[in-house]
Amino acid sequence: MVMSWIFVGIVGISFTFSVFSGTTGLVSGAIASGAQAGITLAISIAGSLCLWSGVGKLMEAAGLTGWLSRLLRPITCRVFPKSKKDPVLAGHLSGNICANFLGLGNAATPMGIKAAQRLAQGQTASDDLCRLIVLNTASIQLIPATVAAVRTSLGCPTPFDILPAVWITSLCSAGLGLIAAYIFGKLWHNG
Repeated sequence: MVMSWIFVGIVGISFTFSVFSGTTGLVSGAIASGAQAGITLAISIAGSLCLWSGVGKLMEAAGLTGWLSRLLRPITCRVFPKSKKDPVLAGHLSGNICANFLGLGNAATPMGIKAAQRLAQGQTASDDLCRLIVLNTASIQLIPATVAAVRTSLGCPTPFDILPAVWITSLCSAGLGLIAAYIFGKLWHNG
């Protein structure tokens, strides 16, 4: 709700300044072209998103998510101790992590929401839930499929040439996020 008001405020301020500077025609043109570009971009990446979401469903139907859950169990149990006793939670977490590995934030969202619902404890966020939010915000990406689809739709001939930069930045952001969540979790409980 707050973001809605912030967005309305930004649009209102922009429109007010355009009236005073006499550039309302330019702003109107930019709004129309920006809306058209947004729709074009959404349609162009929809195919990639549908493909990878379908691959995720096939993996689930074939039992690969269970296999991935067992493979990722040492990591998920260490980062999310509650997943040791909850195999459904472990499955949602591993599916979420794998979708984020593939750079499919939108495909990871439903599994992340299911995992968050299982981790939720009353009115306060548990340390596990905070770590899940941190990992979803700063996810480690091995294959940035959505970014590559956007780059391809914009005419980039080598959409995956960003891989080393994506690997380094995603490892750093996720690692630092987890360290910060751990430190703040300890300070909050001790403070």
